[in-house]
Amino acid sequence: MTETAEKLKIGLSQLSVKERAEPAYFLIHSLDEEADSDVESTWNNELMRRVQEIRSTTGLLPVSLQIKFSLI
Repeated sequence: MTETAEKLKIGLSQLSVKERAEPAYFLIHSLDEEADSDVESTWNNELMRRVQEIRSTTGLLPVSLQIKFSLI
């Protein structure tokens, strides 16, 4: 752990529970944002893979689905 992080830990530990709640909330949500962007990117890649798979087999799809996927 860096010296800055260690100083923050010591300073935060001296706050009341209520005062520690705000930075705790911020830190937890900052971690979630990173995870969400990774998940979103992974799902976008999977969606594009599936769309390409469907497009490559359009002869096997009903006409209504062929039209729907041609619009994507």
